Amino acid sequence: MLESLSSLPMFSAALLAASHRANPKQASTTVYELRVYHAAPGKLGELLARFRDHTTKLFTKHGMKNIAYWTPVDDPERENTLIYILQHPSRETAAANWKSFQDDPEWKRVKEESEANGKLAEKIDSTFLALTDFSPRLQ
Repeated sequence: MLESLSSLPMFSAALLAASHRANPKQASTTVYELRVYHAAPGKLGELLARFRDHTTKLFTKHGMKNIAYWTPVDDPERENTLIYILQHPSRETAAANWKSFQDDPEWKRVKEESEANGKLAEKIDSTFLALTDFSPRLQ
């Protein structure tokens, strides 16, 4: 089940990402980051609210492009999983953007307030992806 779950976002990401290419030079260094959050028991709603109300805007502020967000439709993952993809101009830029995000006083405040009753995520997986030369464009 988890294998099929993880392949769907990557396929969708490739299709979405292909439609966002700005120029050939950028396409050669652009990376996509597939992130999977495993929420603490009973905390998925709070995690989604934090993303909806704060995190996505902060990603944009720090140069990360929000591509898409998903929640699984099947149990048991639907109870505790958030999957999303970010676009970065390069791996180096991704590292710098994540550092500036983590150091942002607004993020620190939001994280502290949202986790007053415990951490929202038990585990976070991150995988960097590059488009293949045969990735189709969205119609």
